[in-house]
Amino acid sequence: MPAANAYTAFVTNEKDNSVSVIDTEKLEVIKTFSVGQRPRGVILSNDAKWLIVCTSDDNIIQVYDTKTYQLIKTLPSGPDPELLILHPSGNPLYVANEDDNLVTVVDIQSGKIIGDIPVGVEPEGMGMSPDGKVLVNTSETTNMAHFIDTTTHKTFDNVLVDSRPRVAIFNPAGTQLWVSSEIGGTVTVINPADRKVIGKVRFEIPGVTKEAIQPVGVRITQDGKTAFVALGPANRVAVVDTETLQVKKYLLVGQRVWQMAFTPDGKQLLTTNGASNDVSVIDVAALKVIKSIRTGRYPWGIVVAPF
Repeated sequence: MPAANAYTAFVTNEKDNSVSVIDTEKLEVIKTFSVGQRPRGVILSNDAKWLIVCTSDDNIIQVYDTKTYQLIKTLPSGPDPELLILHPSGNPLYVANEDDNLVTVVDIQSGKIIGDIPVGVEPEGMGMSPDGKVLVNTSETTNMAHFIDTTTHKTFDNVLVDSRPRVAIFNPAGTQLWVSSEIGGTVTVINPADRKVIGKVRFEIPGVTKEAIQPVGVRITQDGKTAFVALGPANRVAVVDTETLQVKKYLLVGQRVWQMAFTPDGKQLLTTNGASNDVSVIDVAALKVIKSIRTGRYPWGIVVAPF
């Protein structure tokens, strides 16, 4: 098998107020740098020069240089920012603020808030349609996926899902929206065109209680055929056929697997395991866990840069 390309993964460590930098070729942490209080959601700017981090207990967004790890600037958000997403054009930034039931819209160049969008209670998940026209936010307490027009910043539909929805993600074709429900123990798959529920993915793992199966992170392969679902305290990642919505396999990873990110070539999937303080590396073609990498305490978010 050819060696995977070398990329750089950035992992937010929620308890250590730091980011671990992983070389995906060496499969080891090459640097750890300090950030603000309780870093969680993390993304890259479109040119991958900026690392954009939700520092939840500071109630701001911090922007770091991906090469020097120096703080470039801070961006405003509402209280307790958790997850965030950029418009495909690279600007603006949309931030879910857990404590004030708003999605804040921020111009990342000027650093100004350009809008607030009221959503349900405890907003978290942020999904963006491939064409950039629709933003979907999930509200953990209202148990809904809110469909938002990115031009008008208005909600045009709400879809009820199972208890405590966490992550929303579109498939690459924009024909499916996947919403994980942590307490409900399911993933709801919605047709974005009419907002009707296509079906639900359910999980059963021998020897693991239903309560421990808590879907959070979801990632879909570039060909759209396979979805990976992080199952929290079940310590497994489910491999799901996106057409049949059937689970093909469960992969044993670290403890309390939370968020995930593909390498840019799609060959590896990295998972953050909060309770075991490590990252699991999955070989996507072989559907096999090939490595565990020690990080800081409570690794939460992860993103992989194309260098």
